[in-house]
Amino acid sequence: MITVENLTKSFPGEKTPVLALRDVSIEVSAGALYGVLGPSGAGKSTLARCVALREKPDRGTVRLDGLNVARLDGRRLREVRRQVAALDAHPPLRAERTVAGNIAEPLERLGVDGPQRRSRVGRVLDLTGLTQRAAQLPGELTEGQRRRVGLARALAAGPAVLLADDPTAGIDQDDAAGVLTVLDRARAELGVTVLLTTQDSSVVRRACDEVGVLEQGRLVEQGSVLGLITDPASHTARAVLPAIETPRAQSARYDRVADVVLIGFASVGALLPEASSRFDVEIATIGGGLTRVGDTPVAHFRLALRGTCSEAALSWIADRGAHVSPVATLTCPVAA
Repeated sequence: MITVENLTKSFPGEKTPVLALRDVSIEVSAGALYGVLGPSGAGKSTLARCVALREKPDRGTVRLDGLNVARLDGRRLREVRRQVAALDAHPPLRAERTVAGNIAEPLERLGVDGPQRRSRVGRVLDLTGLTQRAAQLPGELTEGQRRRVGLARALAAGPAVLLADDPTAGIDQDDAAGVLTVLDRARAELGVTVLLTTQDSSVVRRACDEVGVLEQGRLVEQGSVLGLITDPASHTARAVLPAIETPRAQSARYDRVADVVLIGFASVGALLPEASSRFDVEIATIGGGLTRVGDTPVAHFRLALRGTCSEAALSWIADRGAHVSPVATLTCPVAA
């Protein structure tokens, strides 16, 4: 588990210090894949470096499995640092060494013997989907594949925590999907707790269990991704859910209009048809769309209902776990 308490970090400025982090507190569950989402300059990389023990905060506490790392020194601090791996956006790879050789290099520095080193390298090659690339040189790989080599290097020593700073930046969609798959497998198969930073809300949508949103060094929101998107007004929902754009005049033809968030196979596939049949109302989708959060289907729809039981149908949908937000409709003027 990673616990950050009231973390503040500043850097020298031309006239006054620049505050990169302002009393940030987060808690990352053991084995979670936690995303820190925010625009450039929000403080994401600074937070990652503090958790990775590469930066010392001005004040505040970082705890790894309950240990206050600021109180550690000497041998104990070195032991804890070995449990925390960091992936740089552009991992430094030795051009003259093969993929397998690059992955083995940090194990060589740790003095891991030959048979054990080969076993670990083979395992992370498989985990990262690079077994067929083991004998190739970094120059023969795509940027996304090189990023996965960096991940394999970071994972080879068996860390408990992995910090990935903007791991999909500058690579295409297919390569990004490969990197996110590796992070998910590291969490699921190795039990590694993953903290990643990103400006891309689709990374949070595709990969993260939990999220914290940073703006100008402040944490404005955190929680489970699926929990936060049930409130369409949340920062996470606005970033992750499909947008709704519907002319208001279109809504005036119906008795009731509401925006709904539906989560899960049963809700997305069956809830609306059942409500229509049960209450004998017409339900039309006039805006929004479908997406997935991880493997979970999620819908963000603008519904238009026609029928005397429209209000009852919306209440029934809400009682079954959907988030329902009524939308004001235009009133048509009555002709004289």
